[in-house]
Amino acid sequence: MRASEPRATQLLRQLRPGDVVAVALPPGEAWLSIASATWAAEASLLPVDHRLPGPAERDLLADARPTVLVSGDGWRRVPSGRPADPAVALIVPTSGSSGRPRLAELTRSAVEAAVASSLRALGAEAGDGWVSCLPFAHIGGLLVLLRGLLGGAPLLFRGAAELEPVAGFPFVSVVPTQLVRALDAGVDLRGHRALLVGGGGMDAALRERATAAGAPCVVTYGLTQSCGGVVYDGRPLPGVSVRIAEGGEIQLGGPTLLRGYRDGSDAGLTRDGWLPTGDAGSLDGDGRLHVLGRLDDLIVSGGENVWPGDVEAALRSHPAVADCAVFGRPDPSWGQRVVAAVVPRDLGAAPTLEALRDHVGALLGRHQAPRELLVVETLPRTALGKLRRAGLGLQHPPGQADHPRDGGATGSAMMGGS
Repeated sequence: MRASEPRATQLLRQLRPGDVVAVALPPGEAWLSIASATWAAEASLLPVDHRLPGPAERDLLADARPTVLVSGDGWRRVPSGRPADPAVALIVPTSGSSGRPRLAELTRSAVEAAVASSLRALGAEAGDGWVSCLPFAHIGGLLVLLRGLLGGAPLLFRGAAELEPVAGFPFVSVVPTQLVRALDAGVDLRGHRALLVGGGGMDAALRERATAAGAPCVVTYGLTQSCGGVVYDGRPLPGVSVRIAEGGEIQLGGPTLLRGYRDGSDAGLTRDGWLPTGDAGSLDGDGRLHVLGRLDDLIVSGGENVWPGDVEAALRSHPAVADCAVFGRPDPSWGQRVVAAVVPRDLGAAPTLEALRDHVGALLGRHQAPRELLVVETLPRTALGKLRRAGLGLQHPPGQADHPRDGGATGSAMMGGS
């Protein structure tokens, strides 16, 4: 191979159908050429978050068993790797809030369907560019890359905080944390045609704030296993179906669903081919989807259903609250009690439990108000800003009452996050 040969050409000359190409590089132009070579060779692209600590990266690669590894040192073939079916285009680590990620296999036809239906729903035309400011280790960032690869869209690679509109690049995908920071910084977002907001819930307060600022947000819903967001502002993309199963679970159907997992386990679809999401939701009279939250996050307190997202939105509207997380703990009287972990705007003037109970009670009803308060410095979140609820409920600060009084007058504690 000549040293002057472009990396993509060098790689393409060496790849074989079924190769699994693990890429551990920071976001940037190199990804587009690598993805292009991988797609052309009928190989599978496996994104590896370049920010992972060594042990986590080793675990991921041990599970994935790639045949080719691309890093800052170049690329090399891995003798112990295991090929994939050439029909598989992407092998993507799931980005759940807890546990070791699973490796979802997405076929070329699923990826093509996801990209085409997204561009169609947005009314994107040839030459409409996309700003790429999400990591490629997650499906949202990969989809931007693939819109460039498959849809011919120009890509502009920018940092996570660089959301100022740029002529010729009307579309951008972000997570709620990026949107909040842009609004806090006073960035004028009106020049975008659409900001796709995914990777976490966008509560009503944030949506109202974005609308007031003229930000043209499109809230997306989906999973890695559905090839990313396949519901835009409550409406399924062309070819995608949504239903509410018994128990209130959202299930997705259509051509974008995963084929299975890298470990050989199947996709976990229902007998009639639908993907159980583990999320609760409802469809209104117009067929629009409303997502309530994770089914396993539901708190049942005194026989009443309490959704953490609703309580969190109410808490964030309190002037003394900068951030918060809500979860349930076992309670001998109530079954579960509502616990709020709150990051105050001023650590020296943290809100009291009673003040927060009054505030939430006035908005949602007293039965949804927290009965226990933890004052914390930070909250544990994923790289995309998703809250890691697992583990929050395991924290029990020393000296805190095991059985809070009716009204929740328990002690507070400081708890650091990661």
